[in-house]
Amino acid sequence: MIRKKVYILSLGCPKNLIDAEIMSAALQTAGFDITPKEEEAAIIMVNTCAFILPAKEESIDEILRLVQWKTRGSCARLIVTGCLAQRYGQELCREIPEVDLFLGINEAGHIAGHVQRLLREPPALPGRAVISPPTFLMTAHHKRRLATPFYSAYLKIAEGCSNRCSYCVIPSVRGALRSRLLHDILAEACELVDNGVRELIITAQDTSAYGRDLADHPSLPELLQKLAAIPDLHWIRLLYTYPEESTDGLFRVIAAEEKICAYIDVPIQHIDDDILAAMNRRGDSKMIRERLEQARCLIPGVALRTSLIVGFPGETYKKFKTLLSFVEEMRFDHLGVFTYSPEEDTPAVSLPGHVGERTKKKRRGMIMEAQALISLDINRTLISSVQEVLVEGKSDLEDYPYLGRCRRQGPDIDGITYLRGRNLREGDFVMARIVAADEYDLFAVAEDM
Repeated sequence: MIRKKVYILSLGCPKNLIDAEIMSAALQTAGFDITPKEEEAAIIMVNTCAFILPAKEESIDEILRLVQWKTRGSCARLIVTGCLAQRYGQELCREIPEVDLFLGINEAGHIAGHVQRLLREPPALPGRAVISPPTFLMTAHHKRRLATPFYSAYLKIAEGCSNRCSYCVIPSVRGALRSRLLHDILAEACELVDNGVRELIITAQDTSAYGRDLADHPSLPELLQKLAAIPDLHWIRLLYTYPEESTDGLFRVIAAEEKICAYIDVPIQHIDDDILAAMNRRGDSKMIRERLEQARCLIPGVALRTSLIVGFPGETYKKFKTLLSFVEEMRFDHLGVFTYSPEEDTPAVSLPGHVGERTKKKRRGMIMEAQALISLDINRTLISSVQEVLVEGKSDLEDYPYLGRCRRQGPDIDGITYLRGRNLREGDFVMARIVAADEYDLFAVAEDM
């Protein structure tokens, strides 16, 4: 029997990617072949994002682009999964009739059965949606077919979010916070390491809230300590730690454990107290400053990353200037900026003082311009320092034929390190001296040269 080929496109965040990896492994176990070529697939799946308007637009554009393979390719079935399907599946059944099946997030663990049933049905049947209130929580029993390089993997420690920020749809799409059991996370981590993973990147909607909903209240610092005890694990990287939950205890564990990269992603979104209150963010500007200062005091050489939202309702030019001044003062190592996206069914939509799109884009540009200068200055201070670098492959630069990341660089969101060395292999960890820097990237020479 010919094994049918499946092409999976995953959009959005690393948490979404993990769901796609679970579905990929389940389909492979059920006898399907996973192909990287959309043009040869009998089944095409799009795992979508619906966090903000640009993400929704990208998801819709990709679905419409892939529809072509149903009319002039080998594709027999088109399936849409993930957050867009969860949020709009019933409506999209009518809008995009070429899609055979819309599956909400609860169906990730049941994907093989859905695909097998779909293939037994006549192809002319109208599309349908299978959506239910979000309750899915992966466990170590959900095998994954990694879409990341063999040496690096994301580790999702919780699902959903209970913070209820006024601009955010995550609680309605993904549900309330659901933490995985500590022993279950450790079981998956050990299996990943046994299969060659050397860097684990801890992720969730809010990693710092981990364990708050469990009876025995395990904490993120406790989890990190136990992960650090896994013998062959080399790096642990931490994403999405909210400032109000980032405590001295967390910072001290990061500083004490050599395997944990001195790197923290702390999404603050804004610094003006009125805007923070309108966003329904917990804590205020004083607390944010204290947490960031504590991190720098307790973790030597820590690299701080944050994300901001500009153009939130009520953000006057004065309030924006407060944010810009804070960025210039705090000097984050890495920073991302989003323009506010009004999302239906969120409280922020009804707030007064909405900001025009042109103004939002201008404000974003002003912060990114300031950050580029800060980043360049920080990177230049690293010249002559020796950094541990994870080799990720070949580059297109003749003078620096390899590329990789040092401990202060997260995958896909920060800069990279261009590397000169001899006979380096993907997945190697090498010590390298930084010899040059630009706004986002570093240039280094391996110490054995």
